[in-house]
Amino acid sequence: MVEEQLLARGIKDPRVLEVMRRVPRHLFVESALANRAYDDGPLPIGEKQTISQPYMVGLMTQALELRGDEKVLEIGTGSGYQTAVLAELCQNVFSIEKMGSLAARARAILDRLGDYNVAIHVGDGTLGWAEHAPFDAILVTAGSPTVPQPLLEQMCLDGRLVIPLGDEQSQVLRRIRRTASEQNEEVLSECRFVKLSGKYGWPD
Repeated sequence: MVEEQLLARGIKDPRVLEVMRRVPRHLFVESALANRAYDDGPLPIGEKQTISQPYMVGLMTQALELRGDEKVLEIGTGSGYQTAVLAELCQNVFSIEKMGSLAARARAILDRLGDYNVAIHVGDGTLGWAEHAPFDAILVTAGSPTVPQPLLEQMCLDGRLVIPLGDEQSQVLRRIRRTASEQNEEVLSECRFVKLSGKYGWPD
């Protein structure tokens, strides 16, 4: 998976590559799909949600430019796989999942792996998690029509926000950097994610 899907497509961060070699992706999919866990594509995880394609996990994680001492906010815990990757690369992960059943399942797997630097909250991810702000990096794992304003407000100076933006069918993955005077935005890739629902996303 790492050599064919990540290195071959330009994922070069050595820490990201090493972590994605170690994290057991098959634990985060249903047992009936375990033999497809390392395939080049997303897979269903229930509740009309998916575990992202390995390449997309690598691309989004690399874009956060994590060094190891950051506090990261993740919007959309989902299966918990992306969460587990982040947990190995930063100091603390604060992850928000709207669906309690997915949050509980992810928590159980993360505990099994010893990822105790992860806090999971069930709620509206578009509101962020103000109690623990500001965050050095924010990762949104669902497609949004616009950037939720609370997430911009909860970024540190020099923070990075990676988010898929677009319509309900397709999006463009963007990285937004916050400086003292402005926000810089970069296009990373075309993509397709499930919808980000909530007050500042798509209506339920």
